Amino acid sequence: MGTKGKVIKCKAAIAWETDKPLCIEEIEVAPPKAHEVRIQVIATSICHTDANSIDPKFKEALFPVILGHECAGIVESVGPGVTNFKAGDKVIPFFAPQCKKCKFCLSPLTNLCGKLRNFETPNIDQELMEDKTSRFTCKGKSIYHFMGVSSFSQYTVVSEVNLAKIDDDANLERVCLIGCGFSSGYGAAINTAKVTPGSTCAVFGLGGVGLSAVIGCKIAGASRIIAIDINSEKFAKAKALGATDCLNPRDLDKPVQEVIIELTNGGVDFAIDCAGGSQTMRAALDSTVVAWGSCTVVGVKFGDKGLEVSPIELLLGRKINGTFFGGWKSVDSVPKLVNDYKNKKFDLDALVTHTLPFDKINEAFDLMHQGKSIRTVLTF
Repeated sequence: MGTKGKVIKCKAAIAWETDKPLCIEEIEVAPPKAHEVRIQVIATSICHTDANSIDPKFKEALFPVILGHECAGIVESVGPGVTNFKAGDKVIPFFAPQCKKCKFCLSPLTNLCGKLRNFETPNIDQELMEDKTSRFTCKGKSIYHFMGVSSFSQYTVVSEVNLAKIDDDANLERVCLIGCGFSSGYGAAINTAKVTPGSTCAVFGLGGVGLSAVIGCKIAGASRIIAIDINSEKFAKAKALGATDCLNPRDLDKPVQEVIIELTNGGVDFAIDCAGGSQTMRAALDSTVVAWGSCTVVGVKFGDKGLEVSPIELLLGRKINGTFFGGWKSVDSVPKLVNDYKNKKFDLDALVTHTLPFDKINEAFDLMHQGKSIRTVLTF
């Protein structure tokens, strides 16, 4: 008996309210509507954005919700009008759509897409499908979607513009990282900062995104990559991936940006902040060299006051960039990134520190909060 056109019952992790563990529940997943695809999620990983969304400081969150946005899976069925996907295809969903029709998609200057619908808060805009309804039900109650993906469910429904087909031989337990963390950090270095051969770089925050930025700096040919984190246990991994120096701000007798300036005779060419928060953004910008220093902001902390910048800093040549999904045009780029991984251009395996069954999702969050994991992959 096939499942196409039918409601599927499966398990999912639901956030019923803020600041509480997720609950494993049986849910109902409706069939996909026009230009939608229903996916069996094979592997999903944990990202800080998932945790931030249930933080009490994040006032915009809607509950109940199925979180998760970094995953890979297999197409179960497609809705009317879908021609690029078929049942059995291996796919990666992502929060950054690419419709290929709007003025943003048609421009080479950006990877944003009009399907985000709300450029002020793009990460929290996609709480429902485009018709303003949910495909998830639990205990008779409608459940919100998350970032256009909702991967903390055995089955999910996404828009076809939030999905890329990948090769049949792709390792889903590894390429799931391309759905967010790896692409965001790696692309921040390659696409947004545009790190140059022989340059000096500083990467703030050595989670999955930051270590991916280190990989990007290394591949771009940086001669010196300074990795910064308050958890020194991450330094061995950073050095294995290309970092030349590692600094823990808590071990220094002066601000970390001053140390970086001393180490580099005036500051780095490129700083990439993957931690978020006003303090690290300030340190990242201050660590760049006057005249041409570039600071790229990747990380975001909800509720933080943000970065205050003096016009003088900009007049003296420093630049500040922001990056969204690492600057990749998602539908076009994700299959190419999967091929690059298969061809061993970069190492995703090094970013996965734990693999757990999906039922242990709260344990995975604990590992992340305790700084004991880089990426934990959950399998069904």
